[in-house]
Amino acid sequence: MTNTGAPAPFDAVLFLSFGGPDGPDEVMPFLENVTRGRGVPRDRLEAVAEHYLHFGGVSPINRLNLDMIDSLRTALRTRGHDLPVYFGNRNWQPMIEDALARMYRDGHRRILVFPTSAWGGYSGCRQYHEDISRAVSALGRLEPASVDDPVLLRKLPQYWDAAAMIEAGADAVARARAALPPGQVEPRLVFTAHSVPTAADRASGPAAGGGGLYSAQVHAAATSVARRAGYTEFDQVWQSRSGPPQVPWLEPDICDHLEALAAQGITQVIVYPVGFISDHLEVIWDLDNEAAELAGKLGIDYVRADTVGTDSRFVELIVDLIETYADGDGDRTAMGCGDNGAICRPECCVPTARPRRTPVAPAAH
Repeated sequence: MTNTGAPAPFDAVLFLSFGGPDGPDEVMPFLENVTRGRGVPRDRLEAVAEHYLHFGGVSPINRLNLDMIDSLRTALRTRGHDLPVYFGNRNWQPMIEDALARMYRDGHRRILVFPTSAWGGYSGCRQYHEDISRAVSALGRLEPASVDDPVLLRKLPQYWDAAAMIEAGADAVARARAALPPGQVEPRLVFTAHSVPTAADRASGPAAGGGGLYSAQVHAAATSVARRAGYTEFDQVWQSRSGPPQVPWLEPDICDHLEALAAQGITQVIVYPVGFISDHLEVIWDLDNEAAELAGKLGIDYVRADTVGTDSRFVELIVDLIETYADGDGDRTAMGCGDNGAICRPECCVPTARPRRTPVAPAAH
């Protein structure tokens, strides 16, 4: 929803994320919720569920989000902002619909929304707008008075290129480098992000030089982090792909790339998950388990750099975004997915049709 009237201050913040289970009994219901309407086979859901059950059925994203929210509340108070912060999710408790109803009952009518995705693309940008619209529609049923006393929500813009993100990432790479044993050559720096079908990348919007907006943003962020960390060369790879093998996804996969590096005689690797702001299940399963185990078998000294959500500068970045728009104004001239508050342009972040007979499997968080 876009503010088209006279600017007025916002009075609350909604921290909006993906969601994840908090125990074994929640794993399958959560995955069923994520994949509702997509026709994902039960056996595929059970395979993904095993990744969660390996960690007791608990997704790390919930605790990390709550830690960030606590830090955000403190940082807002420190800067003199009396803005309460609420927590909502797309796919699991607390659901965004319930969070918005609570905010409405608490008297909030103008709400800034911080999404835990820094990127363009359907699931990283447009779908958050859809989450907001769905919650506003549900509010009319949950709180009938809202029909005559409406709320306004504004999604904060993408932040993948923010200086704090780049600085925190570069420092994470430096800490990872220090954790490796001394070597005769510089370790290979490898950036990862969540893979998507190449069609979905193209649908995220056109990028200069070809390709899609999402992959271009990831590459640009990786380039900035590498340069700040003092690296002139790096590799960009992908992780967590799912779905039928005949559907092309962004490549190469992190594990395939580790095998290629071993064949080249590379013995030390730093992996930085630039595409994730916190340790989703994909990070701790795909990188800290599968990739780390493979690296050990290949004789590679392997270290995974921290995600930026543990860095205090990331919370300060959220406060900076809030300060920019909290007075009800802000930059309305930015185009495309960086646009503050407006739904993406027609050609940006478009969802792609999913195959019916061989459906795409769920991503874990």
